[in-house]
Amino acid sequence: MAGELGALGETPTIEEGGVAWAGDAASLCRANLWLRTASRVVVRAAHFRARTFYELERHARRIPWERFVAPGSEVRFRVTCRKSRLYHSDAVAQRLAAAIEHRLQAASAYSTRESDDEADEAGAGREQLFIVRIAHDECTVSADSSGALLHMRGYRQAVAKAPLRETLAAALLAAAGWRGETPLVDPFCGSGTIAIEAARLARRMAPGLDRQFACVEWPEFPRAVFGRLLADARAQVLTRCPVPIRGSDRDAGAIDAARGNAARAGVSDDVEFAVRAVSAIEPPAGGAGLVATNPPYGVRVGGGERHEIRNLYAQLGNVLRRRCPGWRLAFYSPDAGLTRQVGFPMQTVLRTRNGGIPVQVEVGEIAGSAAPGRIYF
Repeated sequence: MAGELGALGETPTIEEGGVAWAGDAASLCRANLWLRTASRVVVRAAHFRARTFYELERHARRIPWERFVAPGSEVRFRVTCRKSRLYHSDAVAQRLAAAIEHRLQAASAYSTRESDDEADEAGAGREQLFIVRIAHDECTVSADSSGALLHMRGYRQAVAKAPLRETLAAALLAAAGWRGETPLVDPFCGSGTIAIEAARLARRMAPGLDRQFACVEWPEFPRAVFGRLLADARAQVLTRCPVPIRGSDRDAGAIDAARGNAARAGVSDDVEFAVRAVSAIEPPAGGAGLVATNPPYGVRVGGGERHEIRNLYAQLGNVLRRRCPGWRLAFYSPDAGLTRQVGFPMQTVLRTRNGGIPVQVEVGEIAGSAAPGRIYF
């Protein structure tokens, strides 16, 4: 994410759980429009020390809430308290809601829902979310500028088993250093997220091109700035993908879902999807490229035995050595044992979580002369 911000002309600082930078309204719009791997963009509204509710209330009344909410608007708080004298999250939210009412001289409906799932975030545009963290008696209040989480691009309405979030697909491509200049193949494409994200990246389509953001509704926000940046983003889109992209899966239903998602994403003519087993993958012409994929883990789907999953990874390595020598491979793996089954050296370049499962991005060169992976029976 820091690299993405740097490409946008910002100077980010890496912090626990994310990155931070100083910017104006245009900077905020660019981040929401163009960041492919971020979950949300928040604006720090205040930071202060509070060991009692009196201190919390005193500081909260000084926060310029009117920048983020209009009188009578609905607000929502996500409060976490750790190792602090103020430890009751609902009580903290109540004081902050009272401070908003005092500052705006109007009542505001508020809630303190703690969930962070897609169903919750899909409706976030109706309420302004404030994220409040109190740790060691230090309180940070941030206003969410994104609304729905940024992985919700708007096109992934049909999903297959164990779908990959758009931000994780984009992170895989970034970790592999793929910039849309070489062919790409996904042999376990599922509902097509990696291939679709690749096509949109290659065509220079901003990930936030077709959705709304909470900050545009802020009372003092310069909407004309967002309008200009949106028009500029639309002008940068290429008419066609400059490289071939293919996705395949043995599940016909998954391929139907992938084609529907690609159509909604505006890249149906840029990605070739096919019902095909991994042993039958066909890399496109045009020189060596990237195999980017998210193979089954044997944890959430399929119910297969461990040796079957190991065999699958070994088969993937064998097939790639025959059909894609000289290409590069990037994939999500749940553990080093499965990674070794592909049979050629891989390097761990990123660690994250997918659906609550710890995973790592493995990247390596596909060498035809490498020793085959071990097959388990």
